[in-house]
Amino acid sequence: MATNSLVKFAGVQKTYDGIALVVRDLNLDIQSGEFLSLLGPSGSGKTTTLMMLAGFESPTAGEIFLSGASITRTPPHKRNFGMVFQNYALFPHMTVAENVAYPLMVRKNLAADRDAKVKRALEMVQMGGMGSRYPGQMSGGQQQRVALARALVFDPQLVLMDEPLGALDKQLREHMQIELKELHRQLGLTFVYVTHDQSEALTMSDRVAVFSDGAIQQIDVVTALYEAPANRFVANFVGDNTVFNGTVTTTVNDRCEVRLPCGTQLQGLNVNGVHTGTAVQACLRPERIVVHTVDEKPCDNSIRAVLNDVIYFGDHLRLRCALMDQVQATVKIPLSSIEVPQSGQALWLHLPPEHLRVYR
Repeated sequence: MATNSLVKFAGVQKTYDGIALVVRDLNLDIQSGEFLSLLGPSGSGKTTTLMMLAGFESPTAGEIFLSGASITRTPPHKRNFGMVFQNYALFPHMTVAENVAYPLMVRKNLAADRDAKVKRALEMVQMGGMGSRYPGQMSGGQQQRVALARALVFDPQLVLMDEPLGALDKQLREHMQIELKELHRQLGLTFVYVTHDQSEALTMSDRVAVFSDGAIQQIDVVTALYEAPANRFVANFVGDNTVFNGTVTTTVNDRCEVRLPCGTQLQGLNVNGVHTGTAVQACLRPERIVVHTVDEKPCDNSIRAVLNDVIYFGDHLRLRCALMDQVQATVKIPLSSIEVPQSGQALWLHLPPEHLRVYR
């Protein structure tokens, strides 16, 4: 088992109908104290993975280990895991304090200990002094804090969260992301967090596992995941991406040259080791593209474009550019740009080869 590994999935599979695998051959180590997000679209297997870890679903094959001991057939209430759901799952007839105390009552903790632990848990989530209220008297954000306090009150080994911020509005969701990250830092617990929101995963996580079609496509720290996607799916799913379709004409070591239908030749990183003649996508983060006017001498690895429009995003501008024989390209430039091009203007887009990643 890996150093500091708290949880290990070994060859885990899950099928509901005996034919289609919802999770296929999952091998995953979750490190003690880390914030790991399981990221992917609906039906990718991330929630099923979390439910198997929680004990609400059983693997069809494989084993799940906790601190080296199998928990594959251990019932949920004996796993000592805290769980936070998107719909809060609070008891409406109980006060906030009673909701938070419920896991302690199930574990038959003494009343005196319960009161102290409930008080501490509510203070952790900045809900101290609100124990006498009922869930129906609280906002969605407050209810989510109560659900989090309930998951933390019994000092769990692991905190599992299934889209816990999905029902909140954008501003509150972003605020809660920062609070969750800070709470994780303070407590040092292991958090496993399911989300389909890539910005949410990048904001909070130490590592992110990107799921598609029941398998992990890439698991990495957030900077590596964003800057060095392992395949086309990860490149397109995590963050914005500007894509150029073409065919590989030459390969040298980890580099290759791609010919676009318009005849432009681009050099980039040969991520998947593709061969000459292969149809590929050359992908680049929009903020890596450098814009030049047509009057300037174009750098190598540049392509002609015409600016369709400029979109104001508050913290940056997005340029939508028409290309010959390609889908529209998106470019991000800072608000501090001295000269913003005008719609209809012809441009050169420079695509730095060290950031242009070529995928089959």
